[in-house]
Amino acid sequence: MKGWEIVVGLETHTQLLTESKIFSGASTDFGAPPNTQASAVDLALPGTLPVLNRAAVECAIRFGLTVKGTINRRSIFARKNYFYPDLPKGYQISQYETPIVQGGELRIGEKVVRLTRAHLEEDAGKSLHEAFRGMSGIDLNRAGTPLLEIVSEPDLRGAQEAVAYARALHGLVTWHGICGGDMEEGEFRCDANVSVRKAGDQKLGTRCEIKNLNSFLFMEQAIEFEARRQIEILEAGGKIEQETRLFDPDKGETRSMRSKEDAHDYRYFPDPDLLPVVITDEMEARVRSSMRESPEKRRDKLVTVYELTPAQAGQLTASYATSTFALSVLDGAPKARRSDLANWIQGPLAAKLNESNLDASEMRISADQLRRIAERVDDGTLSGKMVKEVLDGVWAGEGTVDQIIDKRGLKQISDAGAIEKLVDDVLAKNAKQVEDYRAGKEKAFNSLVGQVMKATQGKANPAQVNEILRKKLSR
Repeated sequence: MKGWEIVVGLETHTQLLTESKIFSGASTDFGAPPNTQASAVDLALPGTLPVLNRAAVECAIRFGLTVKGTINRRSIFARKNYFYPDLPKGYQISQYETPIVQGGELRIGEKVVRLTRAHLEEDAGKSLHEAFRGMSGIDLNRAGTPLLEIVSEPDLRGAQEAVAYARALHGLVTWHGICGGDMEEGEFRCDANVSVRKAGDQKLGTRCEIKNLNSFLFMEQAIEFEARRQIEILEAGGKIEQETRLFDPDKGETRSMRSKEDAHDYRYFPDPDLLPVVITDEMEARVRSSMRESPEKRRDKLVTVYELTPAQAGQLTASYATSTFALSVLDGAPKARRSDLANWIQGPLAAKLNESNLDASEMRISADQLRRIAERVDDGTLSGKMVKEVLDGVWAGEGTVDQIIDKRGLKQISDAGAIEKLVDDVLAKNAKQVEDYRAGKEKAFNSLVGQVMKATQGKANPAQVNEILRKKLSR
């Protein structure tokens, strides 16, 4: 792709964290049997009228405040007319000329990506092909699910930058409770508008839209393939046709879906069944006062107050739930063990959560229990290697930290006399390694330490073993 520049803009559909749909009281829960959560309102049956969900509006306001966008005091819903089998009304209720949020920005590293708009709309249903032979089924459970479509300017250059933006946006909407973020369940999915131009050109090339990318990996692969496809056509003297394409992850390629519609093709007009949305100062103030502390503030607190490294603080603020748990653990923990606690949360405990498919808010170990383990390391009862076994026991519900230590025989040997006797025994049996160490071979010392630890099944205090061993060898 040398000599070419890849230009990307993303349209991201985020499912809003509401209990009911945007214009009806039907549930938004995932996994229900087909067509059991599609109300008469979602289907626009005669005699029904949509009623706007206040919680969806508050989610949109929260997003606008987060990205420093303009929250329009008056926004309008429109009918976007097009036919698909899973859109039973024949139109989608969306926002066009006057969205609820205009402008804003999202920072990825040193780069600021401009946002065009964020507007409220309803989702369509889903066509099912795999379970039927020679026909398709329609599941309308998703019809009417509340979405906030977030549109970026074409400020992204290349697949990696697009993925970095999508990850940052995903982190932002999940942190502030705007979206659940489960990509497999369709809660966060992106359409990528991809074009290419000669390096240095100012005019944008003809774009192609890749629909419904629900994986960061697929997004990167799709954009790279599409860029190569367009470059090959242009270098062969061809012309790019504006169209909508789909990505096939099995083949790693995009394929044509339909010619790309423009706004006039949808015949937008204001929905006569819905009044304009009016945002008052009081409503905005209420949403602002309920917003969570930002990831940036929490990272600063972890570094300045709890003296963690920036890397540790960054990992602990990957999600709001993780950062909340980490702060509850670090508050009152032994100062010397704060770094250990951070490593346990983002290491073995994160692995436990992944294995159990749990969120950090569902942690099966309390802050008090984790601090108790840190205290037991601090007073010499536990070695660092014993910690994981105690964590396993607490996670499995085997009892208190001290009960698990006693039950599993995990007390560290810190008796200097007992360790000295073990060291003498190891030195007597390993005269060659003693000689090698005194000849300047440091590896021999590590081998001797290992033998002492093996003799105690890893229970000897490593610091004391090192100290006593060096004293003995220096004589």
